Amino acid sequence: MAKLDGKIALISGGTSGIGAATAKLFQAEGATVIVTGSNPATLEAARAALPGIEVIASNAGDVAATKALVETVKAKHGRIDVLFANAGVAYFAPIEAVDEAFFDSQFDVNVKGAYFLLKHAAPAVADGGAIILTGSVAGAVGGAGGASVYGATKAALRSFGRTFAAELAPRGIRVNTISPGPIETPIFAKTGLGAEQIAAFQQSLVAQMALGRVGHAEEVAAAALYLAADATFTTGSELFVDGGLIDV
Repeated sequence: MAKLDGKIALISGGTSGIGAATAKLFQAEGATVIVTGSNPATLEAARAALPGIEVIASNAGDVAATKALVETVKAKHGRIDVLFANAGVAYFAPIEAVDEAFFDSQFDVNVKGAYFLLKHAAPAVADGGAIILTGSVAGAVGGAGGASVYGATKAALRSFGRTFAAELAPRGIRVNTISPGPIETPIFAKTGLGAEQIAAFQQSLVAQMALGRVGHAEEVAAAALYLAADATFTTGSELFVDGGLIDV
């Protein structure tokens, strides 16, 4: 028997990278999977690359769209068994270059978007279900690299994971956070950094990692499956998938 047989899984930001890898794994484990995205080209590509997976256009930073998404999924499927709040953006800039628009662009999606997705979805999550948030090592460590705003958004998700875990525990719903280190995904190309800057940034992180390499989206997906299906006595926790970056 597959680990997610008969389960309904909703993955925000699931059209590429970690979200798409997780969608494929969840589907292989028997789940009915719904993924979201907002870029028309990426949505179209996902429909071709993820056969049998429902792809829905939804802006993760739009609270009304988030509520409508949950209502759509509940109307069609009746419930959500696994919610993976994975949608996020990452832009890097030194503090002196950060303005209000730059700040808001990340907090609107990474913090407000995730919070209201959990708020709207929680009543639809079946008792005994699982909620997973995508954090980042940037939320736990400081340092140069222009991640002051991005890191703060991911630190907020760590806090949400703990608080929602406590609030939803009476219903048996487990809430946990995955915090990846550098993972080879398309998000690097959207950070606002040039190719040489991205390469230098990755190399600086790899030099601090016990395993000495960038991770793969499938490795984070495996951690998400663990939290969704196997970690039945784990809630309010943060699982680092970072190649040993935190411990070095």
